[in-house]
Amino acid sequence: MAALTGANAMRRWGARRVGAAVAVIGPGTWAIEAIGSRTGIPFGRYRYTDVLRPTLGSVPAIVPAAWFAMAVPAREVAHATLGRHSTPIRRVVLGAAALTAWDLFLDPQMVGEGYWRWSRVGRYRGIPATNFLGWLVAGTAVMGVLERALPPAAEPDPALVAEYGFIGVMETVGFARYFGDPLVAAVGGAAMLPFPVVAAARSWRRPPGGA
Repeated sequence: MAALTGANAMRRWGARRVGAAVAVIGPGTWAIEAIGSRTGIPFGRYRYTDVLRPTLGSVPAIVPAAWFAMAVPAREVAHATLGRHSTPIRRVVLGAAALTAWDLFLDPQMVGEGYWRWSRVGRYRGIPATNFLGWLVAGTAVMGVLERALPPAAEPDPALVAEYGFIGVMETVGFARYFGDPLVAAVGGAAMLPFPVVAAARSWRRPPGGA
């Protein structure tokens, strides 16, 4: 998924800009996870198990890659959803919300697989509400980086928007049909799927050459 996002991003922004984004988001999200797993800030207290390997310090190496993999599609789907009302502040806020919506699927799946554990059991499949507040905070910072490193074009990138929508659909189907968890399918689907639906509707209504 990170490779797909990187390829789509390089097609639009070029390798140099994408490399700069990765150079900030990778270490930055690693630091957030390292601090979070040690102090409980900003997500709440949790710890990684020994299942995900290799690790960089206490954080599995795949975790920063996952942040980048979904952050860029989340920003582009936010840009597409906003349409002509898209501004940097609105993109940052809505992009962080779109990224956090994905975690309504991600955390139940990863906790269920035993990749990390929460010290305090929350009401949503054992995940505390502080986790999602932490995602909003961290996601806002990541979106701020993307605004500088990968500034959006007038027209959102359709491949990145489609990537976000595809993940939302597959996660919804996966939890409903294969993971046997209709609650997560409903909650995660209700959070993620409106973004690509509104984005697609705006695209269809846009006149040729229009904004």
